[in-house]
Amino acid sequence: MPPRQASASDSTASPGTALCAYALGELDASLAALGCHGEALHEGVHQARKALRRTRAALHLGDGILGPGMAVLDRELRTVNTGLSNLRDAHALVETLERLLEGKLDGHTRTLIKQVHQTALAARAARTESELDADPDLGRRRELIAVLRAAVPALSWSRLTDSALRIALADSDLRMDQARARAVSTGHDDDWHRWRRRARRASQQRRGLEAIGLDPGQGSPFGFDKHTTERLGQAQDLTLLLDHCGADSPFSLPEREAVKAFAKPSLARLRRQIAGAATE
Repeated sequence: MPPRQASASDSTASPGTALCAYALGELDASLAALGCHGEALHEGVHQARKALRRTRAALHLGDGILGPGMAVLDRELRTVNTGLSNLRDAHALVETLERLLEGKLDGHTRTLIKQVHQTALAARAARTESELDADPDLGRRRELIAVLRAAVPALSWSRLTDSALRIALADSDLRMDQARARAVSTGHDDDWHRWRRRARRASQQRRGLEAIGLDPGQGSPFGFDKHTTERLGQAQDLTLLLDHCGADSPFSLPEREAVKAFAKPSLARLRRQIAGAATE
């Protein structure tokens, strides 16, 4: 999907004004996505969370320039996004297992994944019912996003310049590169997760600048190509599986042990491949 174009990105708009329009467009997209019902709700939550992350990425391009209200807005948007994570995680587990079933698996592993997939479907249904009982139609979340949206134009968008935005993006690229180096060096789960988050933010910020007609430049030499991005997605699927094998897992103890026996070596192998490509 191409970047959402900012309505203010004409020749007379300042880069800050255009970026504000882009952020407002992403918040509108999140509101629309959270209005989905039935089976569409799961994909709606996924799209809403992506739009909220893009909004936050845009805000961080003006960190230190947009004024003190930026930090408050960013914190509240993060809280809303985190509040949707239980719904998203339950659906993401189902999606992960379905992607695995589409791939090549030996007979024993395929039987296991089919079995835990049924468990994940039941867990998703229970989680959805619980979330909607507490917040019917996700109305409370949508009302909060609408309130936050109303506060966005009050930030000091006019202070943003082309050079300030490019400097902010360069800083984001640097943080991504530092996170990459640490993840490759330590191999720790938290460091790999940090690398993925920072790479995602740098990518979202490039998307935002392109949407307002500002060339973001070539970027980090360690920016992800399509192949690496796909591998990181596969690694994230395996990480998600392992995250659902803890004490609060929806799976039985034998299922957990079998899933871990499959996912751990597969994840280690993928990370070695990604790390090798990232250091070439």
